[in-house]
Amino acid sequence: MPGVTTRPVVVLMIVSLGVVLSSLDLFVANVALPAMAADLRPGDLGELSWVLNAYAIVFAALLVPAGRLADRTGHKTGFLAGVTLFIVASAACAAATSVPMLVAFRAGQAVGAALLMPTSLGLVLAAYPPHQRAGAARIWAVAGAVSAAVAPVVAGPLVELSWRLVFIINVPIGVVALVLGWRLLPRSAPERGPVPDLAGAALLSAGIGALALGLVKSESWGWTSGGVIGVLAGAVVLIAAFFVQSGRHPSPVFELGLLRDRGFAAATAAMLISSTAFGGMLLSAVLWTQDAWHWSALRAGFGIAPGPAMVPFCSMLAGRLIPRVGPARVVVAGSAVFAAGLAWWTAGIGIAPNYASGMLGGMVLTGIGFGLLVPTLFGSAAGALPPQRFATGAAIITMVRQIGITIGVALLVAVLGTPDGAADRLSAFRTAWAALAVIALLAAVVGAALPRPRRTPAPRPPADSEDRFLSAPRGVGNP
Repeated sequence: MPGVTTRPVVVLMIVSLGVVLSSLDLFVANVALPAMAADLRPGDLGELSWVLNAYAIVFAALLVPAGRLADRTGHKTGFLAGVTLFIVASAACAAATSVPMLVAFRAGQAVGAALLMPTSLGLVLAAYPPHQRAGAARIWAVAGAVSAAVAPVVAGPLVELSWRLVFIINVPIGVVALVLGWRLLPRSAPERGPVPDLAGAALLSAGIGALALGLVKSESWGWTSGGVIGVLAGAVVLIAAFFVQSGRHPSPVFELGLLRDRGFAAATAAMLISSTAFGGMLLSAVLWTQDAWHWSALRAGFGIAPGPAMVPFCSMLAGRLIPRVGPARVVVAGSAVFAAGLAWWTAGIGIAPNYASGMLGGMVLTGIGFGLLVPTLFGSAAGALPPQRFATGAAIITMVRQIGITIGVALLVAVLGTPDGAADRLSAFRTAWAALAVIALLAAVVGAALPRPRRTPAPRPPADSEDRFLSAPRGVGNP
């Protein structure tokens, strides 16, 4: 509203509702997946996995372009538009009567999330003075971690009533964010930057989608079949074309020049790898508890909850450890603990339910590991860049995280295949957990290259660029 001056903490609280929307939806959809399968009856797990992958792929591809588009219309307008679209798409998901319909509406949710996430961060950064922005951004990120912690507990009771409720719950949360945002969020002046690279976003979506399709269909089509080889080859061509497009466009989806900074490059690569392990881990826990142990969604939700519950506490611990030991050691430790949790499952989980001795320890360890990893990698990526690139770097590493989750889900589906009987299912899951543990350890190797944070404070950006946090000019560091 004109003339209203909103305190920074109020801005942070309002936009955090948007973060809760997108983060909560990712986790509750995982828990609801078996119930969706029982109701909508897809052909196989590969077809159903697109309920998760469609969201992650579209969100990843549009995150940066949507943020830059919002720069041209104003961050408040972009945030409100994103929340509105997310609410409408959520209601449509709840009304879906087939898997293809649900996948399409999930893609609509992702468009809304892609609009609201970067604009929410832009609003936060614009509301706080420069010396408080890093702390405010950490709180913004922790809001997503807290959503992850409560999501399984929230999802379980809802799915017991109907899986459609996991989407309906977004509506009241979104309405509150809309009303408060309309009344209280400050307006920022629109910018006249270059048009976002929508062609690059399309290439990235197609490339990651083709990669996921090749992995998902590898078991039914055969790894050496012409279909799988052709789809994977197409993925390589599309992703290569995406990088060429990013190098030429004045407002690219992925600003390649940022990779010249070793810290940003290492954090981005480690996020991609660790998120691959995370995406496969989360879905495997849902599928094992509900399909192998035949637990209800309510019981599975409570069984999974101890892992996500560790994330916000370990995120705060990571913030205290980084100044003392450096981000590289925190990432290495987090990756190793995450891998240990997967190894625990590989050795300890049996056909008969053994939650206390089998599932619980691994769930807690993976939660601790990921809680150490995520804020450290986000902080390292942002801290490697000058202030006017902070949100650009955060948007890119968020995009990379979603791509990693997509690859992890597709890898899990490929490894699991269609096991015949309880023993074959256990063997397939143990193979998957072992493979994901190796991937997590690879993240430790990459994360070891992270440099220590710079000790000198970054210079304050010019006053006339205070609101330009999501724009991405061509050269790294250029105002």
